[in-house]
Amino acid sequence: MKKVIVIGSGVMGRGIAYVSAVGGFETAIIDINEQALENAQREITSIFEKSVLRGKLTTQQAQEATLRLAYVTDLATVAKNADLIIEAVPEKQDIKRAVFEQMEQFASPHCLFATNTSTMSPTEIASYAKRPEQTIAMHFFNPVHKMELVEIIRGLETSDETAQIIREIAEQMGKQTVVINEFPGFVTSRISALVGNEAFYMLQEGLGTPEDIDKAIKLGLNYPMGPFELVDLVGLDARLNNLRYLHEKLGEKYRPAPLLEQYVQAGRLGRKSGKGVYVYTEQNEVIKND
Repeated sequence: MKKVIVIGSGVMGRGIAYVSAVGGFETAIIDINEQALENAQREITSIFEKSVLRGKLTTQQAQEATLRLAYVTDLATVAKNADLIIEAVPEKQDIKRAVFEQMEQFASPHCLFATNTSTMSPTEIASYAKRPEQTIAMHFFNPVHKMELVEIIRGLETSDETAQIIREIAEQMGKQTVVINEFPGFVTSRISALVGNEAFYMLQEGLGTPEDIDKAIKLGLNYPMGPFELVDLVGLDARLNNLRYLHEKLGEKYRPAPLLEQYVQAGRLGRKSGKGVYVYTEQNEVIKND
C-alpha cells in the first residue's frame, strides 16, 4: 500500500487527503498550525458523514478510511516512509519553494513529489528540490471529493514512469485524468480565468446583475456553476493571483478586471470570508449579492 503525505490543511489539502484515504492510501495531512489541523479534521469528518448519508460510502468504508488518516504537525516524522508527497499550500512562489526544500530534506530517494497548482510551472517548482524526473503537478479541483478531474501536468524533465504512476494513483483516488505538457495555465485554468475575468468586466460595465450573468452562463452554455458562484467558492484572491501570473506569462488578455482587484482589496474573498460577489450566512448560504 502506498503512503501519501498531503502538505497543507486548507480547503484543497483536506479534500485531497480525504480522497487519498478513501482510495485506500495510508495518508498523513500536515500543517504546522494545530488549529488548522483541527479544523481540517472536523471538515473531513463532516464529509465522511455526508458521504455515508448519501450512499457514496458505507459506514464500514468510512470507518476504514478514517483509520487511514493521520493529522501531523511535523513533516520529518513521517516523510521518510512516504511514497508520494502532495504539496497543497497557497499559490505563492516563496511558500512552495520553502515546502519543497523541506520535502527534499526529509523524503526518501524513491518518493515522488507533486504540486497541487492551477497555474504555476512544475518545471520551476521541481527546481526547488533535486528530483525533477520524479516531480509533477496534480491539479485537483474544488470541492475535491465531488469534482471528477485531476489535471496531471508534466514538467520538462518529468519521467514517463512518474507520469504513469501518478495517473494510476489519481485513478485509484476515484478521479478521471488527463496528462498534458506544461504551459502556463494548463488547459482548465486558462479557460476558467478568461470566463471569470470577463464576467467581472461585464459586472463592472453594468451589463447585468451577478445573478443574471451566472444564470445566463449556466443555462446558455451549460456550465454547472456561474462564474461568480465559482469565484466565490475558489476565492477571489486565488483567482486574482492566477490572473496576475497568466497576465505576466501570456499577455494582455489576462489582465485582471479592476473590479476584481477592488473586491480583493476590500477583503471580499468569497465564501471563506463571508462576502465576495455574494454575501453568505455562517452556513455558507447565499443572502444576496452586494
